[in-house]
Amino acid sequence: MMLRILLHNTLKTVCEIDTYFHSHVYLTARQLALSSQYFCTKSTSHSSAMDLSDMRKKYKGAEECFEEDQLVSLDPIKQFGDWFDQATKCREIGEPNAMCLATSTKDGRPSARMVLLKGYSDQGFRFFTNYESRKGGELESNPHACLCFYWEPINRQIRIEGKVKRIPYQSSCDYFHSRPKSSQIGAVVSRQSTPVPDRNCLRQKNTELEEKYKDTDVPMPEYWGGYIIIPNLIEFWQGQTNRLHDRIVFKRPETGESVLEEHQHPAEAGWVYQRLSP
Repeated sequence: MMLRILLHNTLKTVCEIDTYFHSHVYLTARQLALSSQYFCTKSTSHSSAMDLSDMRKKYKGAEECFEEDQLVSLDPIKQFGDWFDQATKCREIGEPNAMCLATSTKDGRPSARMVLLKGYSDQGFRFFTNYESRKGGELESNPHACLCFYWEPINRQIRIEGKVKRIPYQSSCDYFHSRPKSSQIGAVVSRQSTPVPDRNCLRQKNTELEEKYKDTDVPMPEYWGGYIIIPNLIEFWQGQTNRLHDRIVFKRPETGESVLEEHQHPAEAGWVYQRLSP
C-alpha cells in the first residue's frame, strides 16, 4: 500500500513538472515572437552598435487608407479637433496632448523636447513653460517652431509649423493658479535648464517654499508663462503597412499669394490643401 501511494505521488509530481516546463517554454517562445515584431534581433560584433533594420511593425492596410473625402472639415483646426478627440478616446494613448516641440537657434541649431498642449483654437496652439529655459531662449531669438503629435496605437501623426509669440500675462497667470499647488511651487523652484549641484538642493528649496506658501497663494514667477503657435502649416499623416503613407497637408498662403500651386485645392478659412508623396 505504501509503495502504491509513493508511486502515485511521484507520478503526480513528474506530471506537474512536465506541465510547468511546457507551459513555461510556450510562454517564453510566444513572448519572443511578440517582441520580435518590435525589436531587432540582429547584433554586430561591437557591443555599442545594433542593427535595427528588422525593427518594423505593421500599420493600417490598404482598405483603411485616409482619403480626401474622409476629411471631416476643410478647416484644418476642425480636422485636428476630430483626430484629437479620437486620440483622447483611445485607452492605449496615455497622454494624447503630449507633443514634441522643436525649436532652433537663430543660426539653425535645432533642439526638441516633449511638452503638453494646454489648449487650441482658431488662433493657434498653446503650451506653458519657463521663458528662461533653452526653448524659451531659442524662441526669443527665432520665434518659429514645429509641433509633432504621434499617436502610435492609431497610426497617426500631426505636424504643425508656425510663428510663436507669448500669450498675455493675465492668461498665463490664470492658468498658473489653476494648476495644483505642488506644480506652482515646482515652477518657482526650477530655473529650468540651469545647472544644479544635485537633486537634494531642489528638494530643500521645494520644502522651504511649501512651508512659505502653506497658507498663501504662490505668485507666478516673471520668467514663467505661455506661448501660442500660430500655424501656417498643418499636416495629417496616417501610416500604411506598405509604406505608402497618407499625407494631407494644409498651408496658409503668404500675403499676396493667390494662385494655387499644382495639385493644391482651396480649403476653408483661407487655407489650401494637397496630398504629398509619402
